[in-house]
Amino acid sequence: MDSGDGRLRSSVRRVRDEWIDFNGHMNVGYYVIAFDEVSVEVLGNLGIDDAYREGRNASTFALEMHVTYERELVPNAPYFVVTQLLDADHKRLHLYHEMYHAEEGWLAATNELITMHMDMNQRRSASFPPDIQERVDILKSAHASLPWPERQGRQIAIRRK
Repeated sequence: MDSGDGRLRSSVRRVRDEWIDFNGHMNVGYYVIAFDEVSVEVLGNLGIDDAYREGRNASTFALEMHVTYERELVPNAPYFVVTQLLDADHKRLHLYHEMYHAEEGWLAATNELITMHMDMNQRRSASFPPDIQERVDILKSAHASLPWPERQGRQIAIRRK
């Protein structure tokens, strides 16, 4: 899942027909679904997979998310997502995703989010167990030297000259 520049890279996926809206392109909500599928893949690489969720009765919840739409994706368009772990602590991950057209290479969308580790018995936040924290720390260290994404932290506003 390495992109070659140190970031994580998803497999190539395709825009599904049911994701297309009345404008003939991928509907805004389905970008969130596509990014969420990649987030689940990233979490799985950290050990937070189905077996973990079932065996330890723990999971993650998204706390905040920001999506930007750079270029439209059309039916059946191939795409992949690269992910950078911007920050982490004992129970939160700050992830940044960029979605690219897999054949033409242009940026389609970005997704920035913070997710929190949860104890599902109490449905409250909880620290990562030591084995997961170790994986998080390794990825955080590996990504610490990567350049900060240009589009990270954007604010929503009407820009005036």
